[in-house]
Amino acid sequence: MPAIYAIALGVYVFLPAIFAQTPAPTPSTRTVVFLGDSLTAGLGVQPTEAFPALVAEKIRAAGLPFAVENAGLSGDTSAGGLRRIDWLLQRPIDLLVIELGANDGLRGLDLKSMKENLQAIIDKTRARNPQVKIVLAGMQVPPNLGVEYATGFERVFNELARENKATLIPFLLEGVGGHRELNQQDLIHPTPAGHRVIAELVWRTLEPILRQA
Repeated sequence: MPAIYAIALGVYVFLPAIFAQTPAPTPSTRTVVFLGDSLTAGLGVQPTEAFPALVAEKIRAAGLPFAVENAGLSGDTSAGGLRRIDWLLQRPIDLLVIELGANDGLRGLDLKSMKENLQAIIDKTRARNPQVKIVLAGMQVPPNLGVEYATGFERVFNELARENKATLIPFLLEGVGGHRELNQQDLIHPTPAGHRVIAELVWRTLEPILRQA
């Protein structure tokens, strides 16, 4: 297991230009939404270089009837994602990838509240579409926050996945965190090459789910 890394707070700027990664869905097209923070938003890289856009390319290449929406917001927390989910649910969501929590961890926010926020996002999404597929992107926090907090933080994602029968990506930065050549100068946000590694990891999880759907 590589060293533990986490996403920086980033800037609180919404980038609507990156929101649509594929053409608007037709009635026969289903929707994959990536709800996340600066990692999903692609802070420091071009919109087409962020991992959600790269996954969208793989979906198109596979000929699967899914459109991808990037709902990444730099600096977002689990509470912020919960505030935004109702707006996102104005359109049908068939698969929701939740990449939130790293900024909660960096601030040392209450883990119980973080779990409740993420659970509420899942509940609201399933209330709108009981057949929706949920994928949780697990993250890790630096050990300087304390072993108990770091362990509890990681446990939140495992518990949510188990309790909701959701699919878990244990650590979204696997193979990227700690690799200088795959990160920008801040050594936190991935370069385009780093996003390609993440996209491969995400695609290995999403492809069988999308094909079964």
